[in-house]
Amino acid sequence: MAFYDSIRLEKGMYNSGRSLTEVLEELDPSENYKGSSLEELDAFQRQLKRYDIKVGGAYSDNVQKFFETSNSAALFPEYVSRAVKKGMESADYLKEIIAAKTVIDGMDYRSVVSEPTDEEKKLLPVAEGASLPQTNVRTGENLVKLFKRGRMLVASYEAIKFQRLDLFTVTLRQIGAHIAREQMKDAVNVLISGDGNSNAADVVSLTTSGSLSYGDLINLWANLSPYELNTMLAPTDMMQKLLALTEMRDAQAGLTFQGTGKMITPLGAKLMHIPSMVSGKIIGLDKNCALEMVQSGDVVMDTDKLIDRQLERTSISCIAGFAKIFKDASKVLA
Repeated sequence: MAFYDSIRLEKGMYNSGRSLTEVLEELDPSENYKGSSLEELDAFQRQLKRYDIKVGGAYSDNVQKFFETSNSAALFPEYVSRAVKKGMESADYLKEIIAAKTVIDGMDYRSVVSEPTDEEKKLLPVAEGASLPQTNVRTGENLVKLFKRGRMLVASYEAIKFQRLDLFTVTLRQIGAHIAREQMKDAVNVLISGDGNSNAADVVSLTTSGSLSYGDLINLWANLSPYELNTMLAPTDMMQKLLALTEMRDAQAGLTFQGTGKMITPLGAKLMHIPSMVSGKIIGLDKNCALEMVQSGDVVMDTDKLIDRQLERTSISCIAGFAKIFKDASKVLA
């Protein structure tokens, strides 16, 4: 058993296809610390404790604390990665609309497609000895489009070495938030236009062009059947029209919005404000079966530059795309 204070850290740990935390957990499992004062820390956090590096709080250390030894310098890329991921999580609405997330090692991926007909969805009684109806599952004709989203972090070591880590973490989290917002734009585009496999969302027309009524929402709900309308995405202009509906002032919708800031519709669907959406449209979907997220690897960065050159110009990026699972599990009201 390797103890956390005897592990030799090196940049080669980042070349295994896994995060540094995963590598450290294999060498120094957290389960070995149950019942001890280190029980609440994971393997990476124990290394921060080993080198007395405080990354948060009013008494957080300066950036230069990571580079006091070659061992502790190897922790810096993982710190950056964690901060970026935290920013992505804070601005990540994707978990509210994706039914499945698939992580792949390469850049080529075909999702599965299953489009039962209306008759197949009924699952009528089967006579004794008769064959059960079939559900055909196949791979999509076209590859899922993956997009690289990221930022180039440009800073000299001299400019940031005396900066507190808690302040530097804010900058890194903002990079992560920007990546998450761009990924949300990609997801919305796939919900509306499809993923290249002839599966663009069907359009439910507004009763009166340019306006919105409660009857339009009922029509969207009815057209999504037999799928459940549990999530709605709307740009700013349609959010304003939605919130102005008389039905949005009922007890449940009003108290939820006024008390928590979270918006629901009178239909019980969760309402999400997506400023980047094309105006004049509302997406209604069943979040349990509409969309798959495909991600190539993890957050990627130039670990050699972060360790050897203390930043300079470092790219931070994430590669991801989206595929529709069931075409009819999302509709566009426009």
